[in-house]
Amino acid sequence: MKIGWIGTGVMGVSMSGHLLAAGNVVTVYSRTKAKAQPLLDRGATWANSPCEVARNTEIVFTMVGFPEDVRQVYFGESGIFAGLKPGTITVDMTSTAPSLAQEIFATNPNSLDAPVSGGDVGARNATLSIMVGGAKPVFEKVLPLLQKLGKTIIHQGPAGAGQHAKLCNQIVIAGTMIGVCEALLYGKKAGLDLETMLSSIRGGAAACWTLDNLAPRILKGNFDPGFFADHFVKDMALALEEAKRMNLRLPGLQLVHDLYKHVQTLGHGRKGTHALYLALEEVANAAATRR
Repeated sequence: MKIGWIGTGVMGVSMSGHLLAAGNVVTVYSRTKAKAQPLLDRGATWANSPCEVARNTEIVFTMVGFPEDVRQVYFGESGIFAGLKPGTITVDMTSTAPSLAQEIFATNPNSLDAPVSGGDVGARNATLSIMVGGAKPVFEKVLPLLQKLGKTIIHQGPAGAGQHAKLCNQIVIAGTMIGVCEALLYGKKAGLDLETMLSSIRGGAAACWTLDNLAPRILKGNFDPGFFADHFVKDMALALEEAKRMNLRLPGLQLVHDLYKHVQTLGHGRKGTHALYLALEEVANAAATRR
């Protein structure tokens, strides 16, 4: 198929690479061309704008950073909708606002919102969980391509439902992340061998993806991003905004959001979400100094 891919960051470069490896003709665009070079070296074609991508493809995937980026990519002067042909399918895999997904759908009913979970590891290994909103017939057309990117692919409902499901995912991760980081801080203070401790709790009720994939990185001092802390702050803010709109209070999420704002204050926004450990460590050390 003639596929367009916009956004070749930490996850997008791997995801689009799977579609290229499957034999599809892939046209790419990214704000920084160098990030797309690995795909170009493998035979992908470069486009100079999202508009150009849309003109030359049957399905356009987008995987960018923030809602304002999504809006510019779709609605901008040289955006997708400036070059979209009738019948072209668009699939936004960015985590963004449900209302924006609905706005895109209103402009093009052949649009899906399909945010993912699984981080850089899931993107590289094509094991992502993909939550999809939009018309069911369009979902079924795109499903064979999504199966090249992930293992758990579920149609959640109408436009915006995929984004709502992703926000549920982020709420769970927020609570899990603070638990994992504080457990490591506690274990360290208690004098435990943290590798030994983790080998025990991974097999019990505390078992989770964060323990398996991010706790080992923390122990090695590796805070490289699988998913930027800055992007996680964005997602939590979206969830809090949606909760407020629904007249729902989420005090636990608000707490973790505030802690991640401290991660940004410390200059760790471009590190991985597990950089929360650094902020909690700083808070703990500051408290100990005051005693």
